[in-house]
Amino acid sequence: MPGEIIDGRKIANEIREELKHRVERLKGKGVTPGLVAILVGEDPASLSYLRGIARGCEAVGIFTETVELPANVTQQELDTKIEELNKDPKFHGIILQLPLPKHLDTLRAESAISPDKDIDGTNPVNAGKLLLGEETFLPSTPYGVQELLVRSAHSPEGKHVVICGRSNIVGKPLMGILVQKQKGANATVTVCHTGTKDIPSISKQADILVAAMGKARAITPDMVKEGAIVIDVGVNQIEDSENPGKFKLVGDVDFEAVKEKAGAITPVPGGTGPVTSAMLMANTIKAAEKIS
Repeated sequence: MPGEIIDGRKIANEIREELKHRVERLKGKGVTPGLVAILVGEDPASLSYLRGIARGCEAVGIFTETVELPANVTQQELDTKIEELNKDPKFHGIILQLPLPKHLDTLRAESAISPDKDIDGTNPVNAGKLLLGEETFLPSTPYGVQELLVRSAHSPEGKHVVICGRSNIVGKPLMGILVQKQKGANATVTVCHTGTKDIPSISKQADILVAAMGKARAITPDMVKEGAIVIDVGVNQIEDSENPGKFKLVGDVDFEAVKEKAGAITPVPGGTGPVTSAMLMANTIKAAEKIS
């Protein structure tokens, strides 16, 4: 019998309804939460993503703006723009759309964002606080994974979570979140990566398996324990075999095959993506509440 399909859109809608009430309270104090995104270059996928963020923010009452910089912008020009936005009181949150062009230093740019406005938790100060278990902004994608698990009644507490992927965006911060001695965490966490020998022997031990490898359909049924909860963070564009010349989005999990074995599984699209966006909004509101 196929596993439960975890509906990320439904969960994101629940979160957004809660956020609307928080925004109303802030506006009652004369504060409108503001989010600004920095986009370097003209990547169509990034533009589409940011438009989606803007629509979601508008729906809950958050003011948004996108600052578009040319692909040949210098590091100093980028630093100057970030500092300008750090000082702008109408913005409570700043996100830097990645990847940046190769001539730019990503860590330097992330470090330039004020920790008080770093709503995606990329500044090293906030990344350090996350690992220490201190109050900070949690990166939106791993934060979304935690919310998805808790709100779908699959809390990671006391479970063995195996994360496939060690990126600074998902794998490492998700490990840092889930090992904390806190409600909604307190898990035993194993991280697998390209240097791991025999990944299936480890992934099959997981009560909760998180795929964040950046490789289409990398997780197959032989890598999943019967009844495991499978969270797919991957988004990959591949050719649609049923529609020649067209493309479709798939995750890092072979969804159709693995859903027959999993206890619950997230689809792509419609799984972690919508909740990730909702957590960016939640962090923006949190930043506004801190100074209101």
